[in-house]
Amino acid sequence: MESFFQNLSPIMQGFLATLFTWWMTMLGAAMVFFFKTINQKVLNGMLGFASGVMIAASFWSLLDPAIELSKKLGVASWKPALIGFLCGGLFLWSVDKILPHLHLNQKISSAEGIKTKWRRSALLVLAITLHNIPEGLAVGVAFGAASLGGDSTSLVAAIALAIGIGLQNFPEGAAVSIPLRREGMSRLKAFLYGQASGIVEPIAAVIGVVFVIKMTYLLPYALSFAAGAMIYVVAEELIPTAKEIKHDDSGTIGVMLGFAVMMFLDVALA
Repeated sequence: MESFFQNLSPIMQGFLATLFTWWMTMLGAAMVFFFKTINQKVLNGMLGFASGVMIAASFWSLLDPAIELSKKLGVASWKPALIGFLCGGLFLWSVDKILPHLHLNQKISSAEGIKTKWRRSALLVLAITLHNIPEGLAVGVAFGAASLGGDSTSLVAAIALAIGIGLQNFPEGAAVSIPLRREGMSRLKAFLYGQASGIVEPIAAVIGVVFVIKMTYLLPYALSFAAGAMIYVVAEELIPTAKEIKHDDSGTIGVMLGFAVMMFLDVALA
């Protein structure tokens, strides 16, 4: 796999990697053809797993490389990581306040963002799409960083990140399509809505790669920005949703497993 990616441009690397993550979203959404409902504890565990993957990826794939790169550039190691991280969270917070969306298990009256008359299904898809943006951006920035670094270790780390994001996209696809089916939508339409939430990832990845290549000196900030955006999503949506049932440990167990899997991919394969 590494040799295959080495022969491609960084833009194509990021694009193909996020096509894989989108494909995993489609696989998850395809579960609607086999199930009409999903046990809430299972869903909590899946969302917890996604949270764990994103937390681990934010450090090992994004923040840690940003800190190390800052040292090489002669910049205070904490500065780009701190500024980029907070800016990433601020960006997602701003989008969260503007873009109409609805979190899982919430009534339509609880929809956030600018008030609209959009249907519940569209608002649910937009909620998942919102946190797919930083995931695609993270993958794109990682491949852009690998191309600038010129070493195989960075490329392997970027591939590991894409695999991790893909793994956690599977439950996200199911978390969108199955609830839509439960509300009366046809299986095909629920699948199409579920997979649509992942379309934004290849777009965000290409933007991330181009941004990094064109403005190399901002690379540590870009890596940290993606990390901040991902952590915001975890803290704002995924973990709170996974812990809605009191005294249920499935979400917590999912976080631990997701973190362990992503840590393995980042450390063992790098």
